[in-house]
Amino acid sequence: MDYKELVEYMVKSLVDHPEQVEINEIEGEKSTILELKVTKDDIGKIIGKHGRIARAIRTIINVPALKYGKRVVLEILD
Repeated sequence: MDYKELVEYMVKSLVDHPEQVEINEIEGEKSTILELKVTKDDIGKIIGKHGRIARAIRTIINVPALKYGKRVVLEILD
C-alpha cells in the first residue's frame, strides 16, 4: 500500500493551497516515516481542534499498516 499517496489525497482535500503540500517518505524495515509540510495558513486545518484531524489521519494510515506488521508515523513539520 502506498501510504504517501493516501496521506497526500486526504491532506490536499483539506487545505486551501494543495499545490504546496509536500510529503517526504522515509522507508525503514518495520516502519515508515512520512514528513508532511504545508503552508502556515493550512497547518491548523491539518492539525484540527485538539489534534483531532491529525489523529484521524494517523489512525487511517495505521490500520492497514498493522495488517502487514508495519508502523507508519506521520510528522507534521512547520
